[in-house]
Amino acid sequence: MERIDFIKKFALGGSILLTAPVIFSSCSDDDEDLEPNPPGNSGNDITINLTSSTYASLGTVGGYAYTGDIIVFRTGQSTYLALSKVCTHQGCTVAYSHSDGNVLCPCHSSRFSTGGAVLNGPATSSLKKYDVEKDGDTLTIS
Repeated sequence: MERIDFIKKFALGGSILLTAPVIFSSCSDDDEDLEPNPPGNSGNDITINLTSSTYASLGTVGGYAYTGDIIVFRTGQSTYLALSKVCTHQGCTVAYSHSDGNVLCPCHSSRFSTGGAVLNGPATSSLKKYDVEKDGDTLTIS
């Protein structure tokens, strides 16, 4: 083997070794990567001021609003439900479809109930639910 061939092969092999971890980690199925800062961790609770015009739709039962990576639904006179907007299939952002009452993923057509359960795949896991507490005009999602 000539010196130039050795250097070329050495450079090619080294570049493959350096890029392999990046390539393989990008295909990871680790769900923890989907939500880098979920509520529930110390200091990550989200508060919503229900008197704010941004959340006016939460003033009526059946209303919903988005905050960060979360969809909040008003399910009763004083009850609320919060779901992650991150699809459990491949991490796309889901959205609530008021016309059919489901949460839809635009990437691969997974469909979830407003309770977070999978109605049809390819997603196989429910959307993450968060605890919601109401105190006066403030919701705390954790």
